[in-house]
This record gives sequence, structure tokens and C-alpha cells, in this order.
Amino acid sequence: MKIGFIGLGIMGAPMAGHLLAGGHEVVSSIHKTSAAKELLDAGLTVVDNAKAVAAAAEIIIVMVPDTPQVEAVLFGANGVAEGLSAGKLVIDMSSISPIETKVFAEQIKAKGCGYLDAPVSGGEVGAKAASLTIMVGGGQADFDRATPVFELMGKNITLVGDNGVGQTTKVANQIVVALTIEAVGEALVFASKAGADPAKVRQALMGGLAQSRILEVHGERMIKRTFNPGFRIELHQKDLNLALQGAKALGVSLPNTANTQELFNSCAAHGDQVLDHSGMVTALERMANHKVAKD
Repeated sequence: MKIGFIGLGIMGAPMAGHLLAGGHEVVSSIHKTSAAKELLDAGLTVVDNAKAVAAAAEIIIVMVPDTPQVEAVLFGANGVAEGLSAGKLVIDMSSISPIETKVFAEQIKAKGCGYLDAPVSGGEVGAKAASLTIMVGGGQADFDRATPVFELMGKNITLVGDNGVGQTTKVANQIVVALTIEAVGEALVFASKAGADPAKVRQALMGGLAQSRILEVHGERMIKRTFNPGFRIELHQKDLNLALQGAKALGVSLPNTANTQELFNSCAAHGDQVLDHSGMVTALERMANHKVAKD
């Protein structure tokens, strides 16, 4: 297939690379990216703008940071919508507002095209390993059409409901991830300040009920002080804002999500919003006046 891919960042670049490796022709409008040379060497075609991407491709994938960027890519000047013709499929793999997603889907579908919201979980590691979890909202026929493409980028691929439900699922995922990072951070700060070796504590916990992917990956980051992203704190802040805004609209209380967002806010106030989200532990360390391990 000829696939358009808009957003060749930390996540998007390796995802597009897997599509090229899978034998698809990939078209993008992004000229400058750290992965540009590697992707160009693999056969990436570059065109002038998102409109040209949509005109050239059967399936158009969008992978950008937030709701305003998705809206601009889809409906701005020289955007995707201007290059669409009936029968094409737009897939938004960004993590954005479920409410706005439904609006975007209706506008694209009014042009005779399909629309899937398909946010991912797994971070840079999952993107590079083609092991992402992909949470999809949309129709069955569109999902079936996109599944071979998804399978080149991820492992756990689920159609969870109609348009918007994929994004709702991603928000739920980000609540779980944030609260688990916070729990692992608290545990390691506590153990370290009590005099225990945090690396050995983590190793012991990995064999019990506390075992988790967060403890495995981000617990190690906290101990080794490797806070290069990954998935930036500022992006997780954005996702928790979506959770808290949605909760307000639904009349639901998310007390621990709110508390965890305040820890991210503390990190951002210290200029650490560009750290990996495992860097949340630094806010806990400031309160304890103790680091899990030496830098």
C-alpha cells in the first residue's frame, strides 16, 4: 500500500520505519527530523505538505503531540482534508481529546472516507521494537482494513469501540501508568532512605505481586538516573489534563490522578518537563530530601 505518515518524531519515525521495512511505500511531509536520513535511505518519499500526503496515499496516519496539532494537520491550510478523495482511510495515532476526536471523525467521514482513532502505548521502546499496544476506535470494516498495517507496528491491537473510544482507552491507560510510576517512585524513595539498596529492592519486588512493566523499566530508570525520554513529562501532563477534564464533564472524582498531576507540575516548575515521565520521582525526592540513587 501507499501510506502517508505525518509526524516523524520519537515515536513516529520508528513506526514509519517498520512500514517501510514491511514493503509499503511511505509518504511524508516532514523534511527535517533526526531520523530523516535513515528513513530516506529506506525509501521514504517526501512531499510538500499534508494535503499532498493525503492526495498520494490510500491510508494516512497522523502521529503528533496534541489535539491542536491534529486539528491543524487535518483541517488547516494545505491539510489532509484538502487532499482526500472518497474511500481513503485516516488513522490518528496521536493521544488527544476523545470529544474532539468524535468531531474530527464526523468531518472526515463526511468526505466519504474512513476514520480510526488508534492511540498507542509502549513508548519509544515499544515503537522501536514494533511491540506497541494499539487501542482503536472506529468501525469494524476500517479496523479490518488497517489491521495489517497495525501489525507491523504493534502486538496488542484491540478494537475497543466507536470513534473516540480508542482515545478514552488511552486516557485510562495514562491514568494507570502515571499512578504506577508514582507508586514505584514512593517505594524506592522509602526503601533507599531507610538504608536499603534500591536495586536489590527492585529485584526482589520483581518476583512478587508488585511486579509490573513500570517497576521493571521505570524503576531501573529511577535507580540509574536515565531520564532522557522516552515519553516526556509534558506529554503525560497533557494526557492527565484530558483525564481530569473528562472527569469533570462526567462528574467523576479522580483524586489520585489529580495528586499525581501535581507531582508532574512540580517537575515542570523545576524545568524538568522534558524529562522522561519516570522523572516524576524527582518531585518525591525533593519532598524527602533524599535521592533514590546518586546521579
